Amino acid sequence: MLVVDDAPFNLKMIAAMLAKDYQVLTADCGQQALDLATGPTPPDLILLDVMMPEMDGYQVLARLRQHPQACNIPVIFLTAMTELAEESQGLESGAVDYLTKPVHASILLARVRTQIELKQGRDRLRDQNAQLEQLVEQRTAHLRASLEEQQMLNDKLAETQRHLLQADKMASLGQLAAGVAHEINNPVSFVNTNLGALERYTEAMFAIIEAADKAAAHAPDSSDYAVYQQIKRDKDFEFLREDVVQTLSESHDGLARVRKIVADLKSYAHRGSDKLEFFSVHDGIDSTLNIVWNDLKYKCTVDKQYAADLPDIQGYPSQLNQVFMNLLVNAGHAIEHNGKITITTERDGEEHIKIRISDTGSGISPENLAHIFDPFFTTKPVGQGTGLGLALAIKIIHKHQGHISCDSVVGAGTTFTLRLPTHLTLADVLAETDDTV
Repeated sequence: MLVVDDAPFNLKMIAAMLAKDYQVLTADCGQQALDLATGPTPPDLILLDVMMPEMDGYQVLARLRQHPQACNIPVIFLTAMTELAEESQGLESGAVDYLTKPVHASILLARVRTQIELKQGRDRLRDQNAQLEQLVEQRTAHLRASLEEQQMLNDKLAETQRHLLQADKMASLGQLAAGVAHEINNPVSFVNTNLGALERYTEAMFAIIEAADKAAAHAPDSSDYAVYQQIKRDKDFEFLREDVVQTLSESHDGLARVRKIVADLKSYAHRGSDKLEFFSVHDGIDSTLNIVWNDLKYKCTVDKQYAADLPDIQGYPSQLNQVFMNLLVNAGHAIEHNGKITITTERDGEEHIKIRISDTGSGISPENLAHIFDPFFTTKPVGQGTGLGLALAIKIIHKHQGHISCDSVVGAGTTFTLRLPTHLTLADVLAETDDTV
């Protein structure tokens, strides 16, 4: 409790009234009152005389209300002035009560007790509000963190669902490709067998015709032989003899090409098992090239610079073929016309190999280059790309304990570099699979 009065008698008397129930501080001027009110232990209530020299009670109250530490301290004015206007001015200036001197002890204690209880109630309410605000902030932060975590889970779930959908599409495509390859393979086998038989029959017919030529040349009736020779000339027999052989040869080549495509399609469609196997990277690239060649042959050439000493590597051929296909198709899309794709393989120490797939296409801008492996990121028009190709590729490479990087110059082209180990362990693959699920 702070009592402020410039009259020592009044100061001592009021302090004595309060001393039994409260700890009392006293000040005999406005400045001393301000120093005590804004000090390290501000009072809970101030009894302030109005009429004081140098700084009156109204000025002290105005200064208190401007100070952040003392602005909420309740003030009761004490004055000998009894005019109603003075009381109104005191209350309007911010005082909580107005007492006239001389004041009776019981009235003073009752007014003080009321204001102390109100002050304590306000303090408790303020503390509760502060605690409530802190609790609300904590709950809000917790909810925000939960929402962010939920959003991340939802995004991850959406990504997983899209990957599952893509995997299901690829599985369906694989089944369809395997079925189509099987259906094509049967009639191709028939045609191939029939071509072999036709080739033998043609050789036999030519042998018969040759024998007939020799016999007709010694026939007694030369007019029949002349008719026979005229028919051969009319039908351009010599051309037929040469062209039928060439036609059969070209048919054999075409069928061999179809059989190769079917074999590559069946190999690509085969999803494999959980068992690791050794395979030739060159064979995988070649079979994948054979499948996508129709998309590339009209706009670019392919230069294969294979290392002769490249060893077979251990892994999942069909999955790496998927990576090769994504990179080759992307390279083809980057080339508008008359471009070139270069495929280079080399050993990288004793336990690794490197594969580079370069194109002379449009290149990738630096701002896009930082996001090419992000799921669903694509620079292709809507409906022409899912943005999953490279995201799936990097997961497959990581599953094989490898590394994939990209260097690109806008207008000059792009190079993807794959570094793969020659040997894998099932434990490493399973650990990597767990990390990437």
